[in-house]
Amino acid sequence: MTIPEFSKELIDNLTENILPYWMEKMVDPRGGFYGRRDGRDNLDPDAVKGAILNARILWTFSAAYRVLGCPEYLETATRARDYIMEHFIDREHGGAFWSVNADGTPCDTKKQFYAIGFIIYGLSEYYRVTSDKESLSLAMELFHVIERHSRDREKGGYIEATTREWEPIADMRLSDKDANSSKTMNTHLHIIEGYTALLRVTRDPEVEEATRYLLRLFLDKIENPRTHHLTLFFDDDWNKVDDTESYGHDIEASWLLLETAQVIGDPELISETLGHTLHIARAGLQGRCYDGSMVYERHASGHYDDDKHWWVQAEDVIGQLYLAAFHGCPGEIDKAYESWRYIADNLVDPDGEWYWSRRGADSSINRDDDKAGFWKCPYHNSRMCLEGYERLVEMEEK
Repeated sequence: MTIPEFSKELIDNLTENILPYWMEKMVDPRGGFYGRRDGRDNLDPDAVKGAILNARILWTFSAAYRVLGCPEYLETATRARDYIMEHFIDREHGGAFWSVNADGTPCDTKKQFYAIGFIIYGLSEYYRVTSDKESLSLAMELFHVIERHSRDREKGGYIEATTREWEPIADMRLSDKDANSSKTMNTHLHIIEGYTALLRVTRDPEVEEATRYLLRLFLDKIENPRTHHLTLFFDDDWNKVDDTESYGHDIEASWLLLETAQVIGDPELISETLGHTLHIARAGLQGRCYDGSMVYERHASGHYDDDKHWWVQAEDVIGQLYLAAFHGCPGEIDKAYESWRYIADNLVDPDGEWYWSRRGADSSINRDDDKAGFWKCPYHNSRMCLEGYERLVEMEEK
């Protein structure tokens, strides 16, 4: 394997497998994109449409256009941007709905700040390639929404969710798999992801302050100083609620946090973050298996969720390439390629997109979970292809 061969395989998967699937099978003629295809690729035209799915489509096709310049990608990104603006933005109370019905009318109107962070992420990338002022204005508006309604100025951090009218809400969970905690690593990670993208295109002082603040939370509170795994769930006072170790989130955060420090551009902060993210990456790689795959997480009981989830494998590839590119670990390129080959041989569906996972027990294809849907989006795998390609090109040029 050479670096050009590796990068070509990633781009080929993106342009021949992932993106065509979303352009050909998920575009809803009524507007926007369908909400779901099941694990056997059957369309559910009446499925609700999630804010996360639509924001991730916006980011994916904006980034693909930035790197590859295909006009169809920009058209698809614009379709997502327009649908979000028309149907997901709450024009009465501000912020964005968690979901809308298939016809675009509001469905779940709670304000989940994780989703609002993703809309900022998508709009910022769209502005990066179009200079569209309306998109940037909305991204800044949503930034101020999060700072006003989610940031805990007394005890620190960001809360998970509120009602549509910004009142306290009893159930803050992103999904029924999560603990009902008021502060979580996952929401902080994806708010900082959105803020980093916004800072890149604005250099706004308020955005920089909030982005620095979030990064310090990860380095000082969320990273376990003994194990270097990220703590997943906290109460209002930052007491740990759960001891689960999420290898996928560890390896994802290891490169996202370094990217944040690099965008901020403070040399001392970059140096400090390099040290932390090396430890976090090594903690995440405890979940890496002999064949290059990665298990999802280890629960406090000691039980492993050993399914090979699509997104965990994608983040593992990027994390290993960051170790090679920024941490002086050139051997990680070969390990990243081994992980990519696991994906290519086990998760890529020849008919388009990737399967949700391979089962841990017998390595069978998981067709019970969606092929495309509320949580199954073209974001982790497309980002792996794009980020991997860009890092490999940089390393080849050095």
